[in-house]
Amino acid sequence: MTLTAFTRRSEAAAATERAEEAGSGAAQAPAVHGSTPSAPPRRSTRDADGLAVASFVLGLVGLLVMNLLLGPAAIVMAVIALARSTARRGRALLGLALGVADLVVLTFLVTGDGVVAWNFGG
Repeated sequence: MTLTAFTRRSEAAAATERAEEAGSGAAQAPAVHGSTPSAPPRRSTRDADGLAVASFVLGLVGLLVMNLLLGPAAIVMAVIALARSTARRGRALLGLALGVADLVVLTFLVTGDGVVAWNFGG
């Protein structure tokens, strides 16, 4: 019978609670089926990876539409991802560059049209 990782963790947690209730000072979770419990990945690293990807996507989409909103959002997400030491550093740097490019495109289009609202048609 194969146990999932969730079942293993819940069984290990239940065994730890039983050991603590029994008065054992140094309670250790027993290994289930000879496996050693592995530490789950840090949440902040996973979140930073998600922020890096989101900044890249927002920066890319922001080149075409809503660059006034998506550009700064991409920049902020990329900076946060880099501050949290993301594993996707290149993607975060691309998101940062695309966010800046969004704002540069916006300034060129606004100065050309003379209004904040711009369109491709004449």
